[in-house]
Amino acid sequence: MTMQKPSHQDLTRITLQVLWIGILISACFWIMRPFLLSLIWAAMIVAATWPFMLKLEEWLFGKRGLAVATMTIAMLILFIVPFSLAVVAIIENADRIAGWVKSFQTQSLPTLPAWITGIPIVGPKVADAWQHATTGPEALSARLAPYAGDLLKWFLSQAGSVGIIMLQFLLTVIIAAIFYATGEKASKSIARFARRLGGSRGEEVAVLAAKTVRGVALGVVGTALVQSLLGGIGLVITGVPAAAVLTAVMFMLCIAQLGPSLVLIPSVVWLYWSGQTTWGTALLVISIFTVTIDNLLRPILIQKGADLPLLLIFAGVIGGLTSFGIVGLFIGPVVLSVTYRLLQLWVKEEDESPTPEPSAEAESNMKS
Repeated sequence: MTMQKPSHQDLTRITLQVLWIGILISACFWIMRPFLLSLIWAAMIVAATWPFMLKLEEWLFGKRGLAVATMTIAMLILFIVPFSLAVVAIIENADRIAGWVKSFQTQSLPTLPAWITGIPIVGPKVADAWQHATTGPEALSARLAPYAGDLLKWFLSQAGSVGIIMLQFLLTVIIAAIFYATGEKASKSIARFARRLGGSRGEEVAVLAAKTVRGVALGVVGTALVQSLLGGIGLVITGVPAAAVLTAVMFMLCIAQLGPSLVLIPSVVWLYWSGQTTWGTALLVISIFTVTIDNLLRPILIQKGADLPLLLIFAGVIGGLTSFGIVGLFIGPVVLSVTYRLLQLWVKEEDESPTPEPSAEAESNMKS
């Protein structure tokens, strides 16, 4: 039985079909490009908080609408309101911040504690650098004031970008509310697509991706809670003003993967500046522990949510964050975990496949 070769018309039709599909995919991507970031964030948030939303629906007498409304309001309170208040407060107090920085010229810095200057090798260098920075308040002011002014000018010039970010947040909340309302249909559609693409393995990979997203969210939020709690305790113990507000700011910074150092380092500097060297040193020790604990705590929490190797999770978090920004925290571990599971299944299938028995001719050749 001879096989028929595809005709020239068939090749042309297949080529045009593939070209048309490519055009459709490109056009859809181009149209949805303004919404892609919000769509990805909404999908990550819903996948991470879906079990909690179902539990909330049970508490609200099985009313999906009430549960969706509650989750939407919670997202607005946790993200939109604090971010808006912080931006407005900084813009309104821009002149006051600039005046506070310029007031450094009327103050003098205290000397470093003796134990710091007594550290071998490092201590003398730190003391020299500190002495050089504090030789005359005018020199210190001349160094700090221009940077503060440039920073304020840059922030004010980015008001339009801040507005765009706020719009992205609002789109994320709206899309997440839609996903909450139609979560079962969306999950079934994704499962059908994955099963159509890769059979039972495709569906398993889709479930693994959801678990990985949930684990990353647990790691990010859990680490942010621990870091902000430790930093807040340090601020309260050392007597830094507005410790509660600064703790909330630390939590938002940790969620955004900027870390608590943006709050803790200025607090340490303020304590030293005001002459409280003992409390400044105590907060410095607490700050070092708080800033560095995330490198160990985050991968462990993520591994609890998704049963994957710790090295794989750590590489996915760091590599994704470096390559894609904040959203890479989720993209990196998902991509690596899916690839790892596919390779694992492929190798397992090869191990479980029956080994063919050698033929009689092969056995005779081996004997000879």
